[in-house]
Amino acid sequence: MTTHAHVDWLLPGAVRDHQSTDEDWNFVGRRLIDGVTIREVRNVPKGNGMLTEIFRRDWFDVEVEIDQVFQAIVESGCVSAWHAHAEKTDRLFVNQGLMRLVLYDSRPDSPTHGLVNELVLGLDRPGLVVVPPRVWHGVQNLLNRPSAVLNLPDRRYQYAAPDHWRLPADTAQIPYRFQAARPPSALTSGNVDREI
Repeated sequence: MTTHAHVDWLLPGAVRDHQSTDEDWNFVGRRLIDGVTIREVRNVPKGNGMLTEIFRRDWFDVEVEIDQVFQAIVESGCVSAWHAHAEKTDRLFVNQGLMRLVLYDSRPDSPTHGLVNELVLGLDRPGLVVVPPRVWHGVQNLLNRPSAVLNLPDRRYQYAAPDHWRLPADTAQIPYRFQAARPPSALTSGNVDREI
């Protein structure tokens, strides 16, 4: 680490960045909401393009059930929030573009009650995010073209009685505000955990 004896170049109020990744680009210091997991995967360049694994049963310690697979397209700069499910587990994978995924734990009995997780995922840094029941979540497209997210839930959508609860994106019930979409300068800069 290089230190400088003279810091007269620093402007008042300048703050040093906190470490967010290690030298292998693994995230450090992140506290995830209880039950949330992230399985980052790597793109495999091939002679005719790229291969990316989205899901494997052996990534999980328990038997995983998938009852439906669907894709949601989010238009440029748009937000799809807030959603939660009483019983359904979502498994989200951004398969096109770049999106901000925000999670909020409102479960009063959870050890991470009040925690907000903000993640940035996309083709350059793909990952499968498991969102347990009763965790509020929303996505925001960060690009000036459509982005897409796949969902591989354990329970299919029930048309007659949906297990799908909604709040508006600007609700005062969740301590997070989606800002105007502008891609972060680095994929990791959007990864922030806050406890409210």
